[in-house]
Amino acid sequence: MPAGRSPAPPEEDTTSRTRPLAPRTLALVGAGALLSTTGLAAFGAGPASASSHREAPLISGMPKDDATDTYAFRSPDKPDTVTLLGNWIPFEDPAGGPNFYPWDDGAAYDINIDNNGDAKADITYRFTFVSSYQNPGTFLYNTGQVTDKDDPDLNYRQRYIVRKIEHGKTSVVVRDGFTAPSDVGDASMPNYWTLRGQARHSMPGGGLAFAGQADDPFFLDLRVFDLLYGGNLSEVGNDSLSGYNVNTLGVQVPISEVTSGGEPVIGVWTSTLKKNAAGKWVQVSRLGNPLVNEAVVPVKDKDKWNASVPSGDGQFLPYVTNPEVPKLLQAIYGLKAPATPRNDLVSVFLTGVKGLNQPANVTPSEELRLNTSTPVTAAPNRLGVLGGDVQGFPNGRRLGDDVIDISLQALAGALVGSPNTLGDGVNKNDVAFTSDFPYVGIPHSGSLVHAKGVSTSLLTGGKVSGGSSSGGSQLPVALGGLGALALLAGGAGTLVARRRSSVAVA
Repeated sequence: MPAGRSPAPPEEDTTSRTRPLAPRTLALVGAGALLSTTGLAAFGAGPASASSHREAPLISGMPKDDATDTYAFRSPDKPDTVTLLGNWIPFEDPAGGPNFYPWDDGAAYDINIDNNGDAKADITYRFTFVSSYQNPGTFLYNTGQVTDKDDPDLNYRQRYIVRKIEHGKTSVVVRDGFTAPSDVGDASMPNYWTLRGQARHSMPGGGLAFAGQADDPFFLDLRVFDLLYGGNLSEVGNDSLSGYNVNTLGVQVPISEVTSGGEPVIGVWTSTLKKNAAGKWVQVSRLGNPLVNEAVVPVKDKDKWNASVPSGDGQFLPYVTNPEVPKLLQAIYGLKAPATPRNDLVSVFLTGVKGLNQPANVTPSEELRLNTSTPVTAAPNRLGVLGGDVQGFPNGRRLGDDVIDISLQALAGALVGSPNTLGDGVNKNDVAFTSDFPYVGIPHSGSLVHAKGVSTSLLTGGKVSGGSSSGGSQLPVALGGLGALALLAGGAGTLVARRRSSVAVA
């Protein structure tokens, strides 16, 4: 296998006795998605549109393959493990029947781990799906009330297989996993918590895997695209993703399973592979840090970015050292753009921050880097490292990290002597996260009228950390700091925190 290339999916597992069906990003500064220029016409194209929700022209026409966000954090309830999550399929309206939101049977969904800093995947957890109908003679997703994974009234079903690919060797770690279905509605699925729990499957070595629908945990005001919040900051404070769902897959694995040679830092990104018109597997989506392809890479190179691999990220360096957003902030709001080149941003996007999450002998590449030896904090801060919380972004990304505020402040010069309090007025998710794996909120029910509200019934079952329908309290681990894009200037030195507070990073 060529260096830096994602391994092609092996032959499909034949243990699932189901009949396959034909296969049926918007914030500010994020990570990636890769798309091959070969055979793209076969996939179709569409207009670009949140972190990586419909971020590039071609992938916007392929929603089932479009990665929206990647998360990597030390598990709060099991601190000897790490949780790695990937979300796909942006802007799922809960009532989007009759087909709702299945995974793509013709795709391979990867969670990639670089555990030695060489910009290549050392471990990949690959999810593939097989679909079936119990009764193809009806148009219905379910034919009655569904209370269990084996309920005969669950007409449309997907099973998932997880393969662990480590240094070219493949092993099946989940062979026939139940996929949590789309939440059709309260009448059809009165206790969705049961179905969700049944979609968690054990893996050898003490790990867990999950695949299913969830509330979209990303929170922001997408009116950023209207001249940066209306040109006068009048368009802020509205969570544009409130009430929408995504499809989530993830693994929770012992730290010892994903680290190597005493190096505690891992680099994480997700990718999607799909066959082009010539029958060759190509990468169509890639995502590590939030918002890179949305607001750093220009339109002309977005699809190229989606088709690239971390080892080739040097070609995009000028977009990091000379970003566009600070120029827009200066033009619209009169905030003087920091001088270029912006070397303060390079450590966050490409190398990790020295003394925090930079591996030894690192090869510059865009990965979400997590230092697995950083203790779980008892007092998380939504601004992550920028807010004095070294367990948060850019040291991995937790579900509650406010990547938009972090990114705005960093791009405006927080790391180079220009402290500021920029933000979009949305500080937390619309629903509470849960206290155990996979931590993402339960999906919004299809019964709800989509008015950007959340049914309180969604918060009454399962292990939920309090909260209300308007965005209940977050778990300690789920609050931290996400996309602290350019958080630390120059390594183990002073970290500029929000509102001029600072901390030292050892």
